[in-house]
Amino acid sequence: MKRFLILQLRPEADASDAEYAAFLKKGGLEKTRAHRIRLERDELPEALDPADYAGVIVGGGPGCVSDAPDKKSDEHARIEAAVMSLMPRIAEGDIPFLGCCYGIGILGKHLSAAVGKDQYGEPVGVADCILTEAGRADPLLAGVPDRFGAFVGHKEALEELPTGCAHLVAAPSCPFQMMRYRSNVYATQFHPEADARVFEERIEIYKHHGYFPPETAEDLITMCRAADVHAPERILRNFVQRYS
Repeated sequence: MKRFLILQLRPEADASDAEYAAFLKKGGLEKTRAHRIRLERDELPEALDPADYAGVIVGGGPGCVSDAPDKKSDEHARIEAAVMSLMPRIAEGDIPFLGCCYGIGILGKHLSAAVGKDQYGEPVGVADCILTEAGRADPLLAGVPDRFGAFVGHKEALEELPTGCAHLVAAPSCPFQMMRYRSNVYATQFHPEADARVFEERIEIYKHHGYFPPETAEDLITMCRAADVHAPERILRNFVQRYS
């Protein structure tokens, strides 16, 4: 049985470890079925071919694809370049792919769509997500209610739907919450792996990274604990089950 390739873009080890554990738990994956690469420390193997895997999952991170090249740290630029180097093979080969948060910017950039910070950045919180007609028919959203809450927190977002993509999930705060390119290449703006505990940990880790005023961290943690966010993890499990 093929493994799933999990690419992580978070330089913070504790955030990366927690995200990886969430991908495994919410996707129903054993460690033996996952090939994890932390791009802040590991180079992509020269002979790596995404088609050798059951699917590719890309996690989130503090970087922004819309930042000007001179505003990106060497680490940020290297991580982004590594992921972008795989996108032609993934997109044109229609290889199963699920990009989470940062991943929608990566896919959007590859497809030459506008990604920016001017319109649809969302503060840390819960987005009111709504399935589109295409979303209600999509197999990755099987069992997901027409309306659900999902954890978000991002500075940049898609400003238009890329050519050739199906719009699957919308929200008043950010219209492009989930999309599909061709048949098997997916991306979400929200975090399908995040429950209240995972997001609470991220709030502590990223409270000095410009996502929110640090003094509001405790209020945001209280919000997480009160939120009813369970539906998004079904997307991860559907992805793993469909492509295993």
